[in-house]
Amino acid sequence: MKILLLFKVLLIGGTSIFAQNPSAFDTECEKYISGTVPLAYSTELYRTINSPSVTILDAREEKEYEVSHLPKSQYIGFYNFDSKSVSLIKKTDTIYIYCSIGFRSEKIGERIQKMGFNNVFNLYGGIFNWANSGYKVVDKNNKQTKEVHGYNKEWSKLLNEKRCFINLDN
Repeated sequence: MKILLLFKVLLIGGTSIFAQNPSAFDTECEKYISGTVPLAYSTELYRTINSPSVTILDAREEKEYEVSHLPKSQYIGFYNFDSKSVSLIKKTDTIYIYCSIGFRSEKIGERIQKMGFNNVFNLYGGIFNWANSGYKVVDKNNKQTKEVHGYNKEWSKLLNEKRCFINLDN
């Protein structure tokens, strides 16, 4: 009887883990992230998000940022990234950079590291993992939303549909 109860608890608990991490999420991230910028996880950023020495940068494109972004983040883009966009950040601040899953943010993170910033972290799984974990995202008016730009139809499958509506308008 105790074994059956334990099995039920594990099954129910396991279901929520899978709901937060759709199948193949980690596998997909590992295909694109090389580790040249240290990784940080959503729980770590969530704990420090209100620190005055934390800066959060969004390395997606503007239309993605307008659909939703992490609270307190600033848009810096990927294709049109300009080093001037980080010129007001203190070199001693902790910088978290994110995109959809971590590829674009890693590339921008490498550039920012070369500019002399030492505390630069790539948010593992990007906004997808953040949203799948149940953390708040806001739209261009800083209103909480459940929408997350899915980048494209294939990548949108990495989003937990129970937590996010998917905007495939790429």
